[in-house]
Amino acid sequence: MSSRHDIDDFMRGRIIGKIEEGQKITDVAWEFDIAHSVASRLWKSFKTTGMCSRRHGGGRVRSTTPAEDRYIVLSAKRNRSTTAQQVANQFLAASGKQISRKTVARRLRGEGLYARRPVVCVPLTRQHRTARLQWCREHHNWT
Repeated sequence: MSSRHDIDDFMRGRIIGKIEEGQKITDVAWEFDIAHSVASRLWKSFKTTGMCSRRHGGGRVRSTTPAEDRYIVLSAKRNRSTTAQQVANQFLAASGKQISRKTVARRLRGEGLYARRPVVCVPLTRQHRTARLQWCREHHNWT
């Protein structure tokens, strides 16, 4: 059995054509190696809408346009030390549209910009440095 994503528009048209010729849905499904329910749903959809292509869409509408996404990234790149909340506030002042901190973080992540924290290291004292140097001198001939 094929998954539904394997059925392109051309194959959908062929399936509809076979059913319109008078073949049974079961025979057409067997011929194209798809489930009976897939062929049946395709035929039912064709009868109601008159089209056999899949509808695109579904899901929530994005809160920002591509141009606004570019503005968010540009404002974050101009001042690398700003937080996502500060960028969201700048965006509100510039466009009058409220967006969340998470939205800003997602748009920046989509462009490869991630929040990073500097690594905090314990500074080595003079004793640490001399002990490490001594260890290195003792073990430099190891194989």
